[in-house]
Amino acid sequence: MSDRTTSALAQPLRPPSPARIAAHLGLLVLGAVVAVAGALVQPGWFPAGLLLALAGEAGLCLGAARALGSRGGAVSAAAGWTLTVILLTASRPEGDFLFAAGSGSYLFLLGGIAVAVICATLGAGRQPGRGPARRGK
Repeated sequence: MSDRTTSALAQPLRPPSPARIAAHLGLLVLGAVVAVAGALVQPGWFPAGLLLALAGEAGLCLGAARALGSRGGAVSAAAGWTLTVILLTASRPEGDFLFAAGSGSYLFLLGGIAVAVICATLGAGRQPGRGPARRGK
């Protein structure tokens, strides 16, 4: 049986290339940068800043999925964003904090996680040997 007719699940796993690992690490860092920028923008211009911060995250996640051709790019960017936002919500021993206990901060946190999950789920999927996935007509 040729390689073209066998299932992708039957193929042995290959480790990712160094360039792909570097791309995922870069997207992780870029997700952290977008999270910090969104955390600073969303309280400044409340309704518009929140929408701008969430749109920036959505653009990053969908662009990452498109650039790498798989949902893994969106997951890397979303993981960097989520990890950074959760670390920013923790208060320090000195009493300093970045997020106030207001509705805007909660909407940014929960809305951002929802956007990350949606983008990672709807990102460009990959079908081995057949190009990008099609979602139907």
